[in-house]
Amino acid sequence: MYICAVFIVIGKMKITLLMTGKTDAPYWRDALEEYRKRLVHYVPFEVAVIPDAKHVKNGSETQQKEREGELILNSLQTDDACVLLDETGTEYTSVQFAAYLERKMHTVAKRLVFVIGGSYGFSEVVYRRVPERISLSKMTFSHQMIRPVFAEQLYRAMTILRNEPYHHS
Repeated sequence: MYICAVFIVIGKMKITLLMTGKTDAPYWRDALEEYRKRLVHYVPFEVAVIPDAKHVKNGSETQQKEREGELILNSLQTDDACVLLDETGTEYTSVQFAAYLERKMHTVAKRLVFVIGGSYGFSEVVYRRVPERISLSKMTFSHQMIRPVFAEQLYRAMTILRNEPYHHS
């Protein structure tokens, strides 16, 4: 099934990919940058990095998640629509995800923020504040690898909405 839609950016919605910690491996960094460059032709898109939680690197998993959670929540603006990329989230096919994004373009006024947590996931505070979740797979991927994978899926969704051939190439 194809989505045949005239792609119009409603309002000035911007998509932000918010990530905990820098992307260490150059091949993941390069792939993420490639899709970031492609995406800006379709929608305002930015990648924002929250620094690794200092002073808890050697702390417990819970302490690290709590500190990262504080940093994530402090990075969000009041009117942001926020979605966690999380293994407990809703799974979509690429076409379904494109339709999801199209709906968001009609309802999100300013910024749609997708959040990738650290290696231990999200704190309970973040889960309570941000109930919307998407899972990219039932499999587990490193939080480094999922960054370019998600950016590629955003790009794929944009090409689906414009009925461009990328989805089947």
